[in-house]
Amino acid sequence: MKIRDKITLIFTLLTGSLLLFIFIFIYFFSYRYAENESYLRLRDRTRIAAQAYLERDELSAVAYDRLLTQHQQIIPGEKELILPVDTTQRELLYDASALNYPDEFFNRIFEQHYGQIKIGSVYHTGILYPDNSGNYIVIVSARDQAGSAEMRRLLNILILSFLLGLVLTYFVGTFYSDRVLRPISAITDRANEISATNLHLRLLTSNTKDELNELATTFNHMLDRLETSFETQNNFINNASHELRNPLTAILGETEIALNKDRSGGEYRQSLETVQNEAQRLDLLVKSLLKLAQTGLEDKRLIIAPLRIDELLIQVKQQLDTVQPGNQVKIDFSGLPEESDYLLVQGNESLLTVALNNILDNACKFSENQEVIVRIRAGKKSASIEVSDRGVGIPEEDIRKITEPFYRADNARAFRGFGVGLPLASKIIKIHGGTTNITSRVGQGTQVTVEFPNYRLHNRRKIDVSII
Repeated sequence: MKIRDKITLIFTLLTGSLLLFIFIFIYFFSYRYAENESYLRLRDRTRIAAQAYLERDELSAVAYDRLLTQHQQIIPGEKELILPVDTTQRELLYDASALNYPDEFFNRIFEQHYGQIKIGSVYHTGILYPDNSGNYIVIVSARDQAGSAEMRRLLNILILSFLLGLVLTYFVGTFYSDRVLRPISAITDRANEISATNLHLRLLTSNTKDELNELATTFNHMLDRLETSFETQNNFINNASHELRNPLTAILGETEIALNKDRSGGEYRQSLETVQNEAQRLDLLVKSLLKLAQTGLEDKRLIIAPLRIDELLIQVKQQLDTVQPGNQVKIDFSGLPEESDYLLVQGNESLLTVALNNILDNACKFSENQEVIVRIRAGKKSASIEVSDRGVGIPEEDIRKITEPFYRADNARAFRGFGVGLPLASKIIKIHGGTTNITSRVGQGTQVTVEFPNYRLHNRRKIDVSII
């Protein structure tokens, strides 16, 4: 069942239940009112009947004639009964077994001088009437034909009103449910128009703060992320294909030239060295891609341990000295805190080593081995590493793209590399709960600041290494 039909059905049932309750309330109190009116009329008739039969010798002729006139205005189907009684013994001086009245009716008349009862559809009222000739119980009975007709008419009106109310409620519910769900239908239609080929399309939003506008805004944010992911994937594939094709083209070209005709041993050696260099370049590229992919393996979790960020940085510097003995990386320890615990972060040592090594290697490479300053800062909440170089710098429009795999700024294409080092470092830092901030000026250098949460705030935390 569609939501529109559910809303209509629930609205109809709730409104129908409310109408039914109100109509039952109206009918019940109308019935009680009509019944009380019937008893009041019969009580008056009982008093008039008693006076008409028992007060003839005590009233003047004029008063008795007026009383007879009132007595003759009988209720249709009215019956009158006058019974002599002994009030001392509280018993009838008449065999009333054939009258079919319960004893409680007469007992109430003796006690309260008035009683009323309904037997079937007939109303009965009785009074205890004292007279100079004795005491009597006067009973008048009749059917309330007019009242019953009015109640039947009221019942028919209420039933018809209830049915018409249900029909009207159903159509009103259908109209308003359609109106309420129209924005959702518009969202659905618009969402069905969006595919991988037109991810630039967005749902229409308004300035209202209702739930539907929040839904559309959230969906648009998801589309923003999807569009970015698709663009990144396309760029990755294009750049990876380009980077893989270059060494393969060089290898195929060199082997084709070498096999084109007989050559001397030196020429074959030169060709093989070229092939070896390109194969090594290709091997390095594949290894970089594997490292990048391994940081995104789903369902893989690393139990991390507390590490001192300064010790980790010294270890990375020692590795860099082995690979690049002429590097000018200098570590500034002047900002170290007095509390050594402030330097503790949680992380996987091998992954963080790869990340910091890539950042320092980039700083040396793009500054052509000029001086690189590394500063350490730490506080209660976080520890940070700031790497500053005096290299070629990064154009402002390229800064937000350089963490994409294989992306390289125009002024960086003259340097060796594939454009995977910084994206890999950025991903490793992110899965450790850290942030990477890059500022740069072309021709003046670049500053990369990496910040990690303090160990105390994230004690024994497990890092989910998944694609981010």
